[in-house]
Amino acid sequence: MAAVRIATAVLLAACLCMGPGASTAEPAKRTVRTVTIDAMKYLPDRLTVHAGETVVWINKDLFPHTVTEANGRFDSHEIKPNGSWKYLAKKRGEFAYVCTLHPSMKGALLVE
Repeated sequence: MAAVRIATAVLLAACLCMGPGASTAEPAKRTVRTVTIDAMKYLPDRLTVHAGETVVWINKDLFPHTVTEANGRFDSHEIKPNGSWKYLAKKRGEFAYVCTLHPSMKGALLVE
């Protein structure tokens, strides 16, 4: 019980120290960017994101597809029709990818 009173006092003191107009808002949510797979294409086929952003590929096509980076840095494996796959872009650079099931489908992810 004493621990709860101490924690409450510390929290109250922290709130009072912030002063008027200070914000207790939650941190901003991470940005999610979308690539749609449709008509045997990645749309957009080239996407620029910032490190820390999430990219989601949504398969709106009639066939399964993959999002496979040329050097093996990421691989969605098979994304079924109406399915999706998410990737958290951590490393900066340009990453070319392809659908291993349909090699004519190509895209690029540029992480700044």
